[in-house]
Amino acid sequence: MKAVQFTRFGPPEVLETVEVPIPKPKGGEVLVRVHAAGVNFFEVLMRADRYAVTPPLPVFPGVEVAGIVEELGADADPSLLGARVAVPLFAIARGFGGYAEYVAIDVGAAVRLPDDLSFADATALMVQGLTALHMVRRSPPKGRVVLVNAAGGGVGSLLLQLARLEGASVVIAAAGSEAKRQLALSLGADLAVDYTAEEWTGSVRTATGGQGADVIYETVGGDIARASLAALAPAGEMLFAAMGRFSLELSEIGSMLDMNQSLKGFSLLPLIAADKWKGDLAALFDLAASGGLEIVQGGRFSLDEVAEAHRALEERRVSGKVVLVP
Repeated sequence: MKAVQFTRFGPPEVLETVEVPIPKPKGGEVLVRVHAAGVNFFEVLMRADRYAVTPPLPVFPGVEVAGIVEELGADADPSLLGARVAVPLFAIARGFGGYAEYVAIDVGAAVRLPDDLSFADATALMVQGLTALHMVRRSPPKGRVVLVNAAGGGVGSLLLQLARLEGASVVIAAAGSEAKRQLALSLGADLAVDYTAEEWTGSVRTATGGQGADVIYETVGGDIARASLAALAPAGEMLFAAMGRFSLELSEIGSMLDMNQSLKGFSLLPLIAADKWKGDLAALFDLAASGGLEIVQGGRFSLDEVAEAHRALEERRVSGKVVLVP
C-alpha cells in the first residue's frame, strides 16, 4: 500500500510517498480502508520542526482517518465488517500513520458514521471538531461577546458556529482575507474583521461599545495574540490554543492582571477523557449530519499530492478542512 513519510525536517518536499506492507489486523483489531485522511496545521509545523514537540524520525504522519472496515482480526465484532467508521488515532495513544491507504486499529477506536456524513466531513470533526468543542467548554460563550481568531480555518469555522449554538451574545470573526471573512459571516458571525490591518482591534471595540470581547479564542499565536489583547474587555479572558507559538511578554501579562483579565492555556490531548471522546465525536457527527453544523472543505489531494496539501495550509491559501483521498 501507499503511505506518506518524512525522514528529515524541512519544506513540504520532504514528504514522500512510499510502498509499505498492508497491516494485518491482530486479535481485537480491524483493518480500515482509508477513504479520507485529515491534514492539520500542527502537522505542517511538525514537518518543519516548528511544533512544540519534536517527534523521532522517520515519521509517518496523519492522526485522523475515515473509511470502511474491510477485514476483521480474531475476536473482532462481526457487525463491523463493511461499516463506515471514523478513527481518531490521536485519541488512542497512536499518534501517526493516517496518511496511508489502510490502517489496522483496535475495535474500540472505531466510531460509526451516520449514513448522511461523508468521510471527508468526518475528518473535520476529529482534531478540529473536538478542539472547537473543548474550547467552548473551557471558556463558555453563553451570554458573552466572543472573538474567534483564524475564523476561516478548520477550527475557527467550527468554533464560531458552536459559540453561536452555545448562546454567545455576539460573535466576531477575525481572518486575513476577504473570502474568509465572508465565509465567517455566512456561518453566523455578526462581524468579520481583518486582523492583518493596522488597528484592527479598534473595529472590535467600536462594535462592542468600547468594551471589547469577553472571550477571545486564540489559535494563531505570535503577533496576532499580542495585538488581540487590545480587543479584550476588562475582566475578559483569552483562551490560548496555539501550542509552541506563545510570545506574550511578562509586561503584557502584568497589564492583563491589572485589568482583571485572564489567560488560559488550551491543549486538546489532556482534555480527551477515555470514556467520553467517542460520545463527543458521535454528537458532533450527528449534529453535522442533521445540518446543525456546516463543514467547510478546503481541498482534496491524493497521497502523491501531499506536499501541495501541506503547502496550501502553510501558505494559508485554503479555508476549512484539507483532506487526503488515497
